[in-house]
Amino acid sequence: MCAAFTTATPSPATPEHIPVLLAEVIEALAPKADGVYLDGTFGAGGYTAALLEAAPCIVWSIDRDPEALQRGAALLEKYPGRVNLVQGRFGDMAELLSARGITGVDGVALDLGVSSMQIDDRTRGFSFLRDGPLDMRMEKSGRSAADVVNTLSEKELSDIIFTYGEERHARRVARAIVEARRERPFSRTLRLADVIRAEVRRSQDGIDPATRTFQALRIYVNDELGELERGLLGAEKLLRPGGILAVVAFHSLEDRIVKTFLKARSGSALRPSRHTPASLGAAPATATFTPLSRRPVGPSETEIARNPRARSARLRVAQRTAAPSLTALAGGLA
Repeated sequence: MCAAFTTATPSPATPEHIPVLLAEVIEALAPKADGVYLDGTFGAGGYTAALLEAAPCIVWSIDRDPEALQRGAALLEKYPGRVNLVQGRFGDMAELLSARGITGVDGVALDLGVSSMQIDDRTRGFSFLRDGPLDMRMEKSGRSAADVVNTLSEKELSDIIFTYGEERHARRVARAIVEARRERPFSRTLRLADVIRAEVRRSQDGIDPATRTFQALRIYVNDELGELERGLLGAEKLLRPGGILAVVAFHSLEDRIVKTFLKARSGSALRPSRHTPASLGAAPATATFTPLSRRPVGPSETEIARNPRARSARLRVAQRTAAPSLTALAGGLA
């Protein structure tokens, strides 16, 4: 069980991290006095700080990365009794909050993927532009990216790169990785990036050839899509009637899962995606969510100019109905 995190740390207001679609997320959540809100991906604390500023509410903030929560000391000091930091996975949000006596919230915000700070810290191994250990573990525990590329078979690597990176040259990349590791195992990010670049041409839009493979490895190492699926189910369970779910996704795999989930939960299921388990694609007898817009909200040109990493961001917002969650209706999900 993950305990509340209260270690004294630096301020969360870090200049290198700019919360994406912050104004749109806060407008969607519409914080109210005495409301209870969950920031499932604390990161640098941008969403949490904005919620606390918007209304005299209570915020529970979760992050699986212990370094992220270390930035929350300033918020604990500035908003005593109103902010609670919890180390853990947002996929376990219902259990984490229930263990602390919280059974319902008025809003849930999820900012998916890897943070700017994690990418920019070369010691974390997320970046193909800076040399560092080939790690990519958000929790700093479990199997690293180096373990994956050095031990899995060529077919397993190809499947991961194709499925999670949508890399059409996945077989070629996997073959090159296996050949290179025979010479010596991979341990650094730039060596892996160079091997990939030797096999894949730079696209016309200028995207680095290593982008999709690094994305695939990161998603696989951290089970990010599984975490998202569990998080959506957790939000459905935690949100009170009228509560708001706001999810910011950065690539098509994430956004497809959120879109399919909300379509299904509003009673209008899409055709199943190969990335979406049957449990998330099944429409409940009574709709549990009402999507608040037909299309996702994207960043403005002004925001993109200020923060180029926001370019691919997509926000989907839905309101919880009074219907029981699917887990309650079905008596639990397998």
